[in-house]
Amino acid sequence: MRVLLIGGGGREHALALGLVADPSVEALFAVPGNPGVGEVAVLRDVVPTDPAAVAALAVECGADLVVVGPEAPLVAGVADAVRAKGIPAFGPSAAAAHLEGSKAFAKDVMTAAGVPTARAYSCADAESVGRALDDFGAPYVVKNDGLAAGKGVVVTEDRRVAEEHARACGQVVIEEYLAGPEVSLFVVTDGETAVPLLPAQDFKRVGDDDTGPNTGGMGAYAPLPWAPPGLVDEVMRDIAHPTLAELRRRGTPFAGLLYVGLAITAAGPRVIEFNARFGDPETQAVLALLETPLAGLLHAAATGDLAAHPPLRWRAGAAVTVVVAAEGYPAKPRTGDVIHGAEASGIVHAGTVRRAADGALLSAGGRVLCCTATGSDLAAARDAAYESVRGVELAGSHHRSDIAAAAVAGRITIPG
Repeated sequence: MRVLLIGGGGREHALALGLVADPSVEALFAVPGNPGVGEVAVLRDVVPTDPAAVAALAVECGADLVVVGPEAPLVAGVADAVRAKGIPAFGPSAAAAHLEGSKAFAKDVMTAAGVPTARAYSCADAESVGRALDDFGAPYVVKNDGLAAGKGVVVTEDRRVAEEHARACGQVVIEEYLAGPEVSLFVVTDGETAVPLLPAQDFKRVGDDDTGPNTGGMGAYAPLPWAPPGLVDEVMRDIAHPTLAELRRRGTPFAGLLYVGLAITAAGPRVIEFNARFGDPETQAVLALLETPLAGLLHAAATGDLAAHPPLRWRAGAAVTVVVAAEGYPAKPRTGDVIHGAEASGIVHAGTVRRAADGALLSAGGRVLCCTATGSDLAAARDAAYESVRGVELAGSHHRSDIAAAAVAGRITIPG
């Protein structure tokens, strides 16, 4: 199988490693990729959000499968253009990807499907924002209605901060705060059949103990030893399948990766958000435990054959991912610093670039590297991940020191 991967972040490096480990993959191409992806794939140079250019490249590469990693190409219609060429694409249509492209649209779908989620208002002016904030009270949850690279949400006790975020975004969704631990569940689907991966938990705040501003994610782990029995079955029954059925009813079936972001509240699982692609950095932890060949799974979803795919196989134990971020992240990350130690096993490139003059590896984004390790249990995986972090040298870098710590200590509880 010849595969074309779209994207150039940590998620795509993790996907690339999973794809090349599949014996059925004979060639892997990537756009735009990054230095890590470039070690296992042939990098090509087209604009990843240009549907016609990506589709033409897929034809040129003789691709049997195109895997679209980030949300922006999906919302732009890249998967549609590829499928129009007769090439299977793993990723939803632009119409179905609107589930991530608009928080208001996602809320409308959930309401129609009877999916449990937070009450919410769609607001576009200061007056409606004020009414919504008055209704829900603190903590305030304000979400940019459009794509924001995982950083469009503010959760704050400060009314002024909430109002400023709403004003900066323009169109927002304001919703009630959901109390309870968060869970990320990836669901591979061909539009009809849906297969859940292992649930994971990620860490959005920049600082230990969930302090500081939201980021694109500072770490993750899987599986969840504290999760209630039957959680995944409940989410599939009450959330994933009704959502997919509603999208089919609207004539926009969703085929690809449905990311279900949840809060486990006293009343049960409630949807915080949907995404139309693998989450980052949860992907790194979840795929580290997947034994089933990845390309075959994604191809089955892309071709409507998921029902015939064998049950997924998982490695025993656990996986932990810790993000190494650049100085100043998330407000104003510094770039251009030399990185040492990134060649170790389990390190995934996110925001990196090679210097043309001497090939040195440099930081090129806020989240620079992701250090992933597995172990016989969560404690062992956590120890190994932080040992990997200690081997990285990047001036001014920072990371959270508490990824998976509460789970290891048994301190995660569900309200009620």
